[in-house]
Amino acid sequence: MAGNKDLQTSEVKTKKEKRIDVIVFILLSLGAVAMVFPLIYMVCASFMTKGQILSGKFSLIPRPFKSGTYHEVIFESNFLQGVRNTMLVEIPVLIVGGFTSSLAAFSFSKLRFKGKGGIFLGLLATMMIPFAVIMIPQYVMFTRWGITDSLLPLILPGLFGNVSMIFFLRQNLTSVPYEFVEAAKIDGCGYFKMYYSIFFPLMKGAVMTQIILWFMGIWNDYLAPTIFVANDKWHTLQVVIRQFNSQYAVNSNYPLIMTASVLALIPTLLLFFFFQRFIIESMAISGVKG
Repeated sequence: MAGNKDLQTSEVKTKKEKRIDVIVFILLSLGAVAMVFPLIYMVCASFMTKGQILSGKFSLIPRPFKSGTYHEVIFESNFLQGVRNTMLVEIPVLIVGGFTSSLAAFSFSKLRFKGKGGIFLGLLATMMIPFAVIMIPQYVMFTRWGITDSLLPLILPGLFGNVSMIFFLRQNLTSVPYEFVEAAKIDGCGYFKMYYSIFFPLMKGAVMTQIILWFMGIWNDYLAPTIFVANDKWHTLQVVIRQFNSQYAVNSNYPLIMTASVLALIPTLLLFFFFQRFIIESMAISGVKG
């Protein structure tokens, strides 16, 4: 009898757990729909007419279906100019900044020098300083240098590396035994040769993951280009979209604004969907190893 009661109790618990799982699944599904819905509506609205959006009747189906806004945004506006300017920032920052960040991570992880721990902690402390605190001093500095009429204020800081990337790459290298360094020294390797021959190939996956995340950050950056770049000729993509909003919102041409937003979102979505496994694995590894 006691065995039957225990069996019944376990069955009851199993049913309760299943009910809880169903409730949790429903709540999470509703939350996912609520988060994704604005994106879905933005895509649908980009194919709508101005009259349909302003009619006050909610609908996700474009009636009539209008795709001409994509041609107008791409070929009859400064959208491509914004993409070009953004890529002019992305390419040097990611190549040079990725190199300097990986080199710094190797140095903090495998080299032994006086004050290494303090320097690294000081570097990490800069991550806690909000951008709003340093943007005015940076603006004054860039203005005195006379470079605010170009993309240099967006490029120069990134060439010296990214603190977050340095931290994650250093964490990634902590799993590599120090004996690799000693063996390389015995073979006559200098530190730089040791870096690019042994350690850089070992953290290549983590480097690519961090570069993808950095790419997305630069691509979506709005505040820094707005503050530091005074010349309209060099405005990046997000600033161009802002100009779309101020230009077309007056005429209530929301389909054009939605179209520009959809086009700007496509590269980051593609990068995340194709590389999400590497991004998650890199963050998990960097968070666990110490």
